[in-house]
Amino acid sequence: MSVTAQNSRTWVRESLLMVIDITQERGLSNLDYKYLDGAPVCRFPLFNFLQPLPLDWMYLVYVVMFLGASGIMLGCFYRLSCLMFLSTYWYIFFLDKTTWNNHSYLYGLIGFQLTLMDGNRYWSIDGLRRPSIRNAHVPLWNYTLLRAQIFIVYFIAGVKKLDADWVEGYSMSYLAHHWLFDPFKLILPVELVSLLVVHGGGLILDLTAGYLLFFDVTRPYAFFFVSYFHCMNSQLFSIGMFPYTMLATSPLFCYPDWPRNFFAHFPSFLRAVLPLTSPGSQPSPSCVYEEIQGSGTQLKHKLGAIFTVLYLMEQFFMPYSHFITQGYNNWTNGLYGYSWDMMVHSRSHQHVKITYKDRKTGETGYLNPGVFTQSRRWKDHGDMLKQYATCLHQYLPRYNISDPEIYFDIWVSINERFQQRIFDPRVDIVRAEWSPFKPNKWLMPLLVDLSPWRTKFQEIEGSLDNQTEIVFIADFPGLHLENFVSEDLGNTSIQVLQGQVNVEIVEEKKNYTLQPGEQIKVPAGAYHKVYTVSEDPSCYMYVYVNTTEAALQKNFTKLYEIQERVRNGTETEPLPPELQPLMAADDDEGSEVNATDPIVRLFLKRQRRMKEVKKRREAGVLERLQRFAVKKYYTIRRGILMTAIAMRNLAVGLPPLEQLTREVAYANMKEPQAEASQDERSSHVKKPPNY
Repeated sequence: MSVTAQNSRTWVRESLLMVIDITQERGLSNLDYKYLDGAPVCRFPLFNFLQPLPLDWMYLVYVVMFLGASGIMLGCFYRLSCLMFLSTYWYIFFLDKTTWNNHSYLYGLIGFQLTLMDGNRYWSIDGLRRPSIRNAHVPLWNYTLLRAQIFIVYFIAGVKKLDADWVEGYSMSYLAHHWLFDPFKLILPVELVSLLVVHGGGLILDLTAGYLLFFDVTRPYAFFFVSYFHCMNSQLFSIGMFPYTMLATSPLFCYPDWPRNFFAHFPSFLRAVLPLTSPGSQPSPSCVYEEIQGSGTQLKHKLGAIFTVLYLMEQFFMPYSHFITQGYNNWTNGLYGYSWDMMVHSRSHQHVKITYKDRKTGETGYLNPGVFTQSRRWKDHGDMLKQYATCLHQYLPRYNISDPEIYFDIWVSINERFQQRIFDPRVDIVRAEWSPFKPNKWLMPLLVDLSPWRTKFQEIEGSLDNQTEIVFIADFPGLHLENFVSEDLGNTSIQVLQGQVNVEIVEEKKNYTLQPGEQIKVPAGAYHKVYTVSEDPSCYMYVYVNTTEAALQKNFTKLYEIQERVRNGTETEPLPPELQPLMAADDDEGSEVNATDPIVRLFLKRQRRMKEVKKRREAGVLERLQRFAVKKYYTIRRGILMTAIAMRNLAVGLPPLEQLTREVAYANMKEPQAEASQDERSSHVKKPPNY
């Protein structure tokens, strides 16, 4: 069986996006930050024997990967290019589990598939070099495999969304507040937008997209909905080229001759540089032709069919293989990245404490969470936590901490549940047992029996004013939470919802026992401990007001009222000197620099930042595209320049330090609006309280 030759270049779009992705999500543009030679960094490879090469050699690895992806795209030395891309891509993939996600896994799978396919038969450099393969047929199994892979991505993602948390609207509820969903909020309340559009729409699309793309009648509708879906994802999430890659895979489900029909509509003077549009193509020994005598089934044809069946069986099995690799199971099954459970779980971390104990001296102390590492994903995965503890055990003796024990107290909320411990804080993780094939004994169970409380959470939060914040906590019998209340958080209280707790005020050396419905105020600027003394898990909540922020907002309101009176001429009293910059705020963007009062200076700075944010949000399409292009230009520019520096270093050696410093500074040159962009991002960040 065969399909016409143009299908062998259908994935040129995907390989082009993979080329672009190397400088983006693969990290070429910031490779020196990640693999800086000599820096004490804890890493998280899949296999502990895997280590990064020296920095300049890592750039060479990326060059090989880039050349491989480019060769696949151009059909130039195709098989060699596939091997170059495949070997370097999976090396980088296995080198860092913290960057794993489903689409990175998908890129590796497609690279593996292309290595075995005839992807250089149509509109390729290899076709120009070798007339015997030019415009030749490719086996049907090539096309079938790619279609089936994309079908699996959609369908398994939909099956994973049948999870109760997704169906009930808890997984991604925060997305409903994004501006992309504003049109839906004109006819539906935000709660129904979250439940019906975000969760219901995502579930239905993933379950049906693969089927709808297969049939002629439904394919146009499928194109519209999946295109809309992926364009939204490109704005909602920072997931690199994945939305555009999925957009590029949609034509795989069209008829094989669609490229010829498409390019046939172009003017004749362009056809010299466009793919062939004539229907003629030549037979290929990779295919079986029933009408041609002597073209029977050979061993390679049987192997191709067997490979296709076995590969698809493996792909359907892998998302449910977690009963084998039990050591990677946490509250969710397996390492995130190959299960297609995309966006099914959202997490928030409220409290992370790392305690060390010197086994020789008995000294106890605390470490800054994330010390010696550039990632935060170790907080959710037992295998990474074990690697992190082992790494800390190796580095801490440099700081006169001999043979340390390492304890982690990590509080996580998954899909809007209670904040609770994910790992046992009483276990020394350095010496704790861990195996990829055995359940993790120091993993604390997810308190799913308390999930119905989430409805009550919404009622409680809805009854609070805008200045009052709340955190819901659940803890296990026999354990306690040691907490420090920042001085900024006045009027902080603990109220018990379920179970029984004992609250110890450390400085006062007093203890208070609380039953459900009772509460106690805890002092700011001091430590306290909350012990769970009931037989069942306790549930309680912190209710607090950021008094510093509230006072600041009150002052801002007064300054805004004064400024408005000055603008409309109703201010009759002369302004004191410290408020004079309010009058010049509209004309002088740097007026906050001249303000002597710190509150006035902060008020003017925030006003200027809000104006910049508004201006960027109200920008037209062309301005947004220009901003996007400039940002990508400087990102790609840095990757190219840093790669050139590394290749020069490998070829002729390191230059003088002054020259190297100048070269790196030139590569680091940022776009003019970089500072403004940073201010905009910071204005959207709401920092959590220090619990």
